[in-house]
Amino acid sequence: MQTWNDVIRLANHGAPTPPRRVEKTNAEWKKELTAEQFHVTREHGTERAFTGEYCEAHEAGLYACVCCGTPLYDSRTKFESGTGWPSFTQPVEEDAIKYHKDTSYGMVRVEVLCNVCDAHQGHVFPDGPAPSGLRLCINSASIKLVTEKAPA
Repeated sequence: MQTWNDVIRLANHGAPTPPRRVEKTNAEWKKELTAEQFHVTREHGTERAFTGEYCEAHEAGLYACVCCGTPLYDSRTKFESGTGWPSFTQPVEEDAIKYHKDTSYGMVRVEVLCNVCDAHQGHVFPDGPAPSGLRLCINSASIKLVTEKAPA
């Protein structure tokens, strides 16, 4: 389980090597993504609070990167943070996401990105629930829910 100390260590020293890499030009991404998805994931944008598709979603499944399809978050770690964005306490795997120190807008934050394709996901904060204390505050436009199928 990752903690805030792990996040800071990974932000300062780099993420584990991802299982694969997906690299495309902006023109290629624009063909595959909606305008909002492109703005959020490739231009490090943020959707308006309480407007995202997954803000209040409770379906079981995995949330994957909208750009490359890599599973990033498990619905079992999703919680209601009251912030207006989907919030998770952990990534599915340590090598699924990477952290980057973000000093934009006169603040110091830790940005969350997909470790496979570098898509901006959101930011992580040390004010989440126990036991990790993490709140990965993620844009709905950067993820897609892959629901679990019932056995036949």
